[in-house]
Amino acid sequence: MRELIDQLVNSSELTSNEYAYLLEHLDNENQEYLRQKAAEKAKQYYGKAVYVRGLIEFTNYCKNDCYYCGIRKSNHNAIRYHLTKEEILNCCAEGYQLGFRTFVLQGGEDVSYQDLDIVSIIEAIKEKYFDCALTLSIGEKSYDSYLKYYKAGADRYLLRHETANSKHYNNLHPDSLSAENRKRCLYDLKEIGYQVGCGFMVGSPHQTTENIVEDLMFIKELSPQMVGIGPFISHKDTPFREFANGSVDMTLNLIAIIRLMLPNILIPATTALGTLDHKGREKGILAGANVLMPNLSPTDVRKKYMLYDNKICTGDEAAQCRQCLQRRIEAIGYQIVEDRGDCKPLK
Repeated sequence: MRELIDQLVNSSELTSNEYAYLLEHLDNENQEYLRQKAAEKAKQYYGKAVYVRGLIEFTNYCKNDCYYCGIRKSNHNAIRYHLTKEEILNCCAEGYQLGFRTFVLQGGEDVSYQDLDIVSIIEAIKEKYFDCALTLSIGEKSYDSYLKYYKAGADRYLLRHETANSKHYNNLHPDSLSAENRKRCLYDLKEIGYQVGCGFMVGSPHQTTENIVEDLMFIKELSPQMVGIGPFISHKDTPFREFANGSVDMTLNLIAIIRLMLPNILIPATTALGTLDHKGREKGILAGANVLMPNLSPTDVRKKYMLYDNKICTGDEAAQCRQCLQRRIEAIGYQIVEDRGDCKPLK
């Protein structure tokens, strides 16, 4: 086991069978060794810097009906909202004052926002905050739409692939969605020139070790600048309400593996980790993550953007959340920095 971990440290890759063996046979001692090596690798590229992204959840309308998601179109208990361009800019203004130099516009696939609307929002943000990076996380679009957003000034795009296995993907989504189109979107984004982020849920319903290995191999092939993974957490108003939540330990192990696979990328310690374990985000940093995504959304909409149950930080003011994270990250020996936090080149 130790030899496999060292091989991953030194060569950044394993075979599919070796990944499967590693995932299924990690004991506590080797688990700690894996995470320690991943944290060391992250420090080689980023030191003890942790980057913050200001998350603006600007709409919870969605045309899709993904079986795991609390804002799926069939959830009639969801209280829907859109933010106006002015409200989004107000979030950016507050975030900029708090030291955020990346903003993330995240929302459901809301058909009421046309490309012209998204372009207008991007241009307004980039005109006022030209020294900041702008990330979009708004789902599957056409190549032409992605190109328009990029030309308007968007720098990054987050699109979790959810699962690289088509059969597993079909277990999580309705027939209108496909793993092939999801992957097509990611390759389109890379071709256009975005800094691209993919990722998946750990412990999602029907997931197998082989599915996770396939995810790792896909991530290695895609070679994105960002990978976001978090434990699956069920939502009471979805078909998966009875499924158990994903494992924090498995998520941390996968963060470490992905850090060693792609040493220079950006990896968030997700809110979902912090939801299942009150020290989850700190543990994520100590396993090789280097990004946090505090919420800049207006406090009156935060509880409405509920992808899963019991999400943390839905009531905090942005300033409170920022200060809290600063203290918690300093307590484990790291430092939140005011920086766009771009992906470092491979050494």
